[in-house]
Amino acid sequence: MQSSHAAAKVSAHFDDPNLVAYGGLEPVVRLAERCALPALVDEHVRLPASKDGTGAFPAAKLMSLVGGMIAGADSIDDMDRLRHGGLSRLFAGVRAASTLGSFLRSFTHGHVKQLHAMARRLLPRLAAHTPLLPGTGQVAYVDIDDTIRRTYGYAKQGAGYGYSKVKGLNALIGTVSTPLAAPVIDPRGCLLLCVRGDLAGCWSGPG
Repeated sequence: MQSSHAAAKVSAHFDDPNLVAYGGLEPVVRLAERCALPALVDEHVRLPASKDGTGAFPAAKLMSLVGGMIAGADSIDDMDRLRHGGLSRLFAGVRAASTLGSFLRSFTHGHVKQLHAMARRLLPRLAAHTPLLPGTGQVAYVDIDDTIRRTYGYAKQGAGYGYSKVKGLNALIGTVSTPLAAPVIDPRGCLLLCVRGDLAGCWSGPG
């Protein structure tokens, strides 16, 4: 048996209105709602008002982004996978990929720090609702690693030259793990640094 068409001429579409491609999304979204993720976003993330509504409804847009990433999206265009099949019957308020792209492009370095403040409050709630780190009563391992994410362009906020002589965002990322649990990134242990030499406003986030 062999294919009767060239690969470039074949495409697959998931458009059956009665099927759901990512059934595991539903319990994850429920968990996020129990941990009050939308309320935390509304409380800590403030984007300026604009005529096109880019900064409106941040909680709905961030929940769409989280759902898309859980479904395997690694680009803005991939966010459209949340609008296929029967997903519209499971979830309300899913935003279009173009809307989410405009939303993310409106973020400044200060808005990223607002997300950081929100994440610090989310993690304890998540741990209270799930066995996030089983085995911490016996032993826990804390690992702090340095990373640099290269950036391009002169207008990138928060970027600078560090010890590596590479222009980018320098961060210290803290993870916690146990013999029974995979590593979990602790937002309370993450420091976003403009450069390793320390610029005062880069060490601390809001809240």
